[in-house]
Amino acid sequence: MIESPKREAHTGTKSLRHILVVDDDPMVCMAIDVYLQRNNFRVTIAEGGEAGLRALEHGQFDLMIIDIFMPHMRGFESIRIFHERAPVVPLIAMSGYAFANLNSPAPDFLRMALELGAARCLRKPFTPHALLAAINDCLAEHRPDGDMSPAARLG
Repeated sequence: MIESPKREAHTGTKSLRHILVVDDDPMVCMAIDVYLQRNNFRVTIAEGGEAGLRALEHGQFDLMIIDIFMPHMRGFESIRIFHERAPVVPLIAMSGYAFANLNSPAPDFLRMALELGAARCLRKPFTPHALLAAINDCLAEHRPDGDMSPAARLG
């Protein structure tokens, strides 16, 4: 688990929105971390589901960005568990799952993630603009009681 360097002298980390990023790909984590820091977010990186759950136990977050498919977690288990542990924290699910057989219909993993509690979904690779838009939408919609209509989640 890696928390981005604190910039208290410049902005004060207390006022920055804190985002937990959980992905087993270090390059994805690094790219998201750099981009979010440049956009004035405080970021905690967890490389994998277990590290993410530990971070959730020890920190307060305004938003979570969770990969759907990671080692040691069976598919959607990550989305379900993270949503259960922090039901009022908006969760953005991301997936880059590719199918070997392009002729067979692919299950709609991102829609399934919405049904399990994700507020938004992003298909990898996504643009930095798409990431920031999803984050801003989630933070704008977030209510302390966690009440979000399913229609709002589909964005």
